[in-house]
Amino acid sequence: MHWYHGIVGCVYLALILVASCKVSISVTNVIPNELPLIQEVTTTLREWSIIWRQLYVVNNREMFCSVRHMIYDLIEWRSQILSGTLPQDELKELKKKVTAKIDYGNRILDLDLVVRDEDGNILDPEQTSTISLFRAHEIASKQVEERLQEEKSQKQNIDINRQAKFAATPSFALFVNLKNVVCKIGEDAEVLMSLYDPLESKFISENYLVRWSSCGLPKDIDRLHNLRAVFTDLGSKDLKREKISFVCQIVRVGRMELRDNNTRKLTSGLRRPFGVAVMDVTDIINGKVDDEDKQHFIPFQPVAGENDFLQTVINKVIAAKEVNHKGQGLWVTLKLLPGDIHQIRKEFPHLVDRSTAVARKMGFPEIIMPGDVRNDIYVTLVQGDFDKGSKTTAKNVEVTVSVYDEDGKRLESVIFPGAGDEAISEYKSVIYYQVKQPRWFETVKVAIPIEDVNRSHLRFTFRHRSSQDSKDKSEKIFALAFVKLMRYDGTTLRDGEHDLIVYKAEAKKLEDASTYLSLPSTKIELEEKGHSATGKSMQNLGSCTISKDSFQISTLVCSTKLTQNVDLLGLLKWRSNTNLLQQNLKQLMKVDGGEVVKFLQDTLDALFNIMMENSESETFDTLVFDALVFIIGLIADRKFQHFNPVLETYIKKHFSATLAYTKLTKVLKTYVDNAEKCGITDQLFKAMKGLEYIFKFIVRSRILFNQLYENKGEADFRESLLQLFKSINEMMSSISDQTVIVKVCALQVSILTLLLHPKPQLGGWLKCMTGPTQRHVQIIMEKLLRTVNRTVISMGRDSELIGSFVACMTAILRQMEDYHYAHLIKTFGKMRSDVVDFLMETFIMFKNLIGKNVYPFDWVIMNMMQNKVFLRAINQYADMLNKKFLDQANFELQLWNNYFHLAVAFLTQESLQLENFSSAKRAKILNKYGDMRRQIGFEIRDMWYNLGQHKIKFIPEMVGPILEMTLIPETELRKATIPIFFDMMQCEFHSTRSFQMFEKEIITKLDHEVEGGRGDEQYKVLFDKILLEHCRKHKYLAKSGETFVKLVVRLMERLLDYRTIMHDENKENHMSCTVNVLNFYKEIEREEMYIRYLYKLCDLHKECDNYTEAAYTLLLHAKLLKWSEEACAAHLTQRDGYQAATQGQLKDQLYQEIIHYFDKGKMWEEAIALGKELAEQYENEMFDYEQLSELLRKQAQFYENIVKVIRPKPDYFAVGYYGQGFPTFIRNKVFIYRGKEYERREDFEARLLTQFPNAEKMKTTSPPGDDIKNSSGQYIQCFTVKPKLDLPSKFHRPVSEQIVSFYRVNEVQRFEYSRPVRKGEKNPDNEFANMWIERTIYVTAYKLPGILRWFEVKSVEISPLENAIETMQLTNDKINNMVQQHLNDPNLPINPLSMLLNGIVDPAVMGGFTNYEKAFFTEKYMHEHPEDHDKIEKLKDLIAWQIPFLAEGIRIHGEKVTEALRPFHERMEACFKQLKDKVEKQYGARAVVSYLLALYDQKALLLSLSSMGTISKLPGSVP
Repeated sequence: MHWYHGIVGCVYLALILVASCKVSISVTNVIPNELPLIQEVTTTLREWSIIWRQLYVVNNREMFCSVRHMIYDLIEWRSQILSGTLPQDELKELKKKVTAKIDYGNRILDLDLVVRDEDGNILDPEQTSTISLFRAHEIASKQVEERLQEEKSQKQNIDINRQAKFAATPSFALFVNLKNVVCKIGEDAEVLMSLYDPLESKFISENYLVRWSSCGLPKDIDRLHNLRAVFTDLGSKDLKREKISFVCQIVRVGRMELRDNNTRKLTSGLRRPFGVAVMDVTDIINGKVDDEDKQHFIPFQPVAGENDFLQTVINKVIAAKEVNHKGQGLWVTLKLLPGDIHQIRKEFPHLVDRSTAVARKMGFPEIIMPGDVRNDIYVTLVQGDFDKGSKTTAKNVEVTVSVYDEDGKRLESVIFPGAGDEAISEYKSVIYYQVKQPRWFETVKVAIPIEDVNRSHLRFTFRHRSSQDSKDKSEKIFALAFVKLMRYDGTTLRDGEHDLIVYKAEAKKLEDASTYLSLPSTKIELEEKGHSATGKSMQNLGSCTISKDSFQISTLVCSTKLTQNVDLLGLLKWRSNTNLLQQNLKQLMKVDGGEVVKFLQDTLDALFNIMMENSESETFDTLVFDALVFIIGLIADRKFQHFNPVLETYIKKHFSATLAYTKLTKVLKTYVDNAEKCGITDQLFKAMKGLEYIFKFIVRSRILFNQLYENKGEADFRESLLQLFKSINEMMSSISDQTVIVKVCALQVSILTLLLHPKPQLGGWLKCMTGPTQRHVQIIMEKLLRTVNRTVISMGRDSELIGSFVACMTAILRQMEDYHYAHLIKTFGKMRSDVVDFLMETFIMFKNLIGKNVYPFDWVIMNMMQNKVFLRAINQYADMLNKKFLDQANFELQLWNNYFHLAVAFLTQESLQLENFSSAKRAKILNKYGDMRRQIGFEIRDMWYNLGQHKIKFIPEMVGPILEMTLIPETELRKATIPIFFDMMQCEFHSTRSFQMFEKEIITKLDHEVEGGRGDEQYKVLFDKILLEHCRKHKYLAKSGETFVKLVVRLMERLLDYRTIMHDENKENHMSCTVNVLNFYKEIEREEMYIRYLYKLCDLHKECDNYTEAAYTLLLHAKLLKWSEEACAAHLTQRDGYQAATQGQLKDQLYQEIIHYFDKGKMWEEAIALGKELAEQYENEMFDYEQLSELLRKQAQFYENIVKVIRPKPDYFAVGYYGQGFPTFIRNKVFIYRGKEYERREDFEARLLTQFPNAEKMKTTSPPGDDIKNSSGQYIQCFTVKPKLDLPSKFHRPVSEQIVSFYRVNEVQRFEYSRPVRKGEKNPDNEFANMWIERTIYVTAYKLPGILRWFEVKSVEISPLENAIETMQLTNDKINNMVQQHLNDPNLPINPLSMLLNGIVDPAVMGGFTNYEKAFFTEKYMHEHPEDHDKIEKLKDLIAWQIPFLAEGIRIHGEKVTEALRPFHERMEACFKQLKDKVEKQYGARAVVSYLLALYDQKALLLSLSSMGTISKLPGSVP
């Protein structure tokens, strides 16, 4: 068949030219052997050594050891090569080892792939053709991948040959060897083993049946040590199942009840459920476990009762973690084998021989090979529902399955209960004792000769079985059901469940097939005939009555001869009605692909028989051709790709149509000649996709013809092929748009195959091609460039051919010179739109290829060569833009826009970012290609300035791409391109007298770019310096420009801080920076960016379970919204979860979420406040009473929670971060932190120091000096502070402590820390005179809790007079609280009250308040501190108020005091009387009743938080 390969060579002239062109440049200059290899080894060792050190630092021991071994090997081999003592053959082998080791090491270290020639020399890309370079990369990558797989296999101790076998076959089998059944059954049993999908709860294979005797051995004693089975036909879909179980069901065969002993009178031979055993074999099926010698024990689970159906028990065992097996179970060995049954028997004869049982999958294998004839019908007894009739209890129903023909004759030995057992004529089901609705799920295989199927039906008879033999013999069949295997239209019984009609009649009548065969068998058929199928009442049909009983079965047909599709059946039996042949051929294209491939051989045979038996006519040729193309297309589909071998096998071994070649060639030529006609293009496209197999059929047909007729008609055949190829050439040369997709497909299938894998016979053609290279390139460019471009555009990235096509395109562009680019434009003629279309599609294609490269990242040489070619092409196309599309009349905005986006994408692509590479790699690239970013960057700058008056059209759209370019960390590029920003500002200013669009866009884009990792401190400095210089020189932009630059610089500072800690484990730092950024955006009124960072902060809080803070954060967003029908701007709904058209709807949704978070954070007071606002909207604006009722129920629960649920009170901590070692946003600042629930200071400090492990904890609480603040270290100061209550004004009367306690630790903004300090010398007469309390009041910027768990603070110092006031206030509070406790609970012990009262009224104990009088109530103090007059009056008022509190306390003490303590009480009363007289005389009397004590408590609280103004007198006070 050499003539065939030779003639294919003339398909396309252009193709030959391409191949010729490649050959002309593919001769590589071989680099000298010794020196370059030694240099490569030396360079490699240097590069690896750096990585080796890094591996040691990060403690990656395994990789460290691997690299060490490779380095030692290379050093040893290098010295051997340098020694010069090795023989030539050994030296050659050693070089191979060296290069293989280098390539392998580079791969595992993620270094670049090195491409070599056949001798191992590194290819020079400048001296190598593009296609050769591409092939070299493919070969090198494949070799390294194979080496990696080899290493991986060795590590995992997996047999490589086994892996290869599994990879090469789509079919698998599970080999099972039953070693023993350890189970106390007591009677004969059936052991049924099968595969089961637990997720779908269905069996996926036939049963393997072993009959077990009552003595504990197989009934067939000859098979004692040979109980082996193989479960075949498993495919890739089965390997992908999430779970597969190996299930064993044990059915006892004997008496109804095991406990019955009188065996003579009992019925025997009954099949009764006994139990199951289940093992998960997923790992074995997936190949993770492979040990054929390991014996697996599968525990046995008995059935618990009659309603415990076997499949129910299976599912229970699978769901249970353990089975109480009591030592009972099965012992098996398991092994997964690759291949179908024929391969397995051939390759594993020691496991599988002719005696091994074969249990097939219930369904077809993924590939049905020709000759694999199968005609199996799987019948599953699903369930039934049987009325007890005249009996007092439910029946013991036994179903008997048999197969009868239409004459009532039973078909013998056609039912197979399981593999490994003989065929039987009738199958009896398991009996469930007195169960009205039994569920069997028993499956048998019915195998009937094909010729008998259309006359056969399944018959199911139902009989009640009695446990007493005498009664059982008298039991007759009480009902019958049946179903025909062939439908009325000639198709087979449909797969799936069938609800059969249960007929009742006399037993003898039921045995007569003529009685029932004319009746409907299923309830669907009954309804079709107009009868009711409800079953509520008995219906008579002939001599049979439809019973109220129900019975369901399911069937599955696995037949290569019987189809369930009418259209396919019509084609397969085409001879029976030739009048419908055209219709049947057309209908074939509508048949489901899965059905067609099952009958592939028969369908192909039918098609070619139609063609051959109508050889004198052309009536059916086109239809047969279309049908053949349809089938080839199916096989090409990924879904059916495993059937490729089947089609190949058919062509080689079963195809026999000797004249098919003439008809196939003629029809194909007709299609090609009429390619532009309407309706032909689609079919021709499909034919082109299947061209490979069409030619295989043509060639095989011609070979068969030659064998019969000895090369008769050879010249005619050659001529027909030549004419066909000429027609294809003409089609490829046409300029019609209709044939573009066909030409693309032709290129894919034919050109690429020849270009990348040329036949040896083409050598002669290639050698004879001569002529100027420039002319050849021009022809290739004209004929192929755009077609190849469009092919690349249309192909998906997952196509296997995409890399080859891109290589072809790159090769063409690489050969093109300036002349070719200029000529390319001329080829479009005067049609300006054609040039625009070409440039547009080229720009889009380049951008896509750059953004998603088709080659792996380690193909650096290929990628860099492609970049070099693309850069030259982009610059050439840019020149076309300047010449043809720049003036006012011809300006193409979208074309220029696409150019800029392409150029920026090229500049920013990953493979050109040199700073990310090692110094060695960076030096190589710079030496070979230079920095292509600078080249394209300067070109972009020039193109921008060329735009002139058109610049305004690109603002603000081009701000983002230009920003992306300027952020590239290349100093000269930055200096050259940052001025473009000023040009944009200036351009917009001249147009609109402002540059707001530019400003808004650059802020938005800068945020995204910096967050994405671009930008640095140097960029910030350059941006500031360059733009300020330009702005200050401009007459109108000097002031506004400088303001803008400073704004952007401030933003960059915050964004860089944010990025620094973005991936930090310290969430608190992350939150702080987020707040800094969002506050900045709020300040400059960039609402959309502000909201974006609000949600970032909210997400951080949710990650940390800070639900209260998350709620406050979301509340900031909600406050931006109105309760209105105003449309919701896009930036307001930045989360997909919110579906809102108006601001009111969005605010509603936000409030719902905020209330939910407040609830989770136990902040019910806040939730209630929001709820009230929301309720107002529901009630008076939205009138949504349903939502209102739900909200009010929530609020009621919140109120109940407030008074009943005990909430933990968090502590607050002051934290100072001192030293230059801290980040700027916390450096030398003090913050108040809200602790977590039940968090102690020690735990909080430990958490802080974990975040800053290098920090030193300060031991004092006083503020540090400048030495610490300016030091390079980190110093943390931490101490507990007390929140100062700020009770809302609504609490104007006494309320429960449970309510007030919330405000003690929430909604607080002032915190205090006190420590005693003595100023001046100690006064021996009055220790309080110079005792000062140094109290720092911390006031936070916002109330806590808030959007953070901490805020920055400021401090104030407090005088000793204020300390005295506070001490007096606390003393009064203490007396009042204890009095209240005793009033509420008379049983409280009196001792604490005694100590408290005595400590105050007895001056000998504490000194009382007399010392305050001496210190502050003197003329001298008043003269020196006139500003303290109000405070002194306040202190006097507190002293006066202490008397009524003491009086009440002493009264209670007197009532409760014991006789033993009566003297103590009397002395205390005397002291109090003296004290009272003195105080009332000096400060006035205060009178108060008991109920006012509580009121005082509230007033006192308010007082403690007041601004130290005059205390109001309580009612009843005496001046």
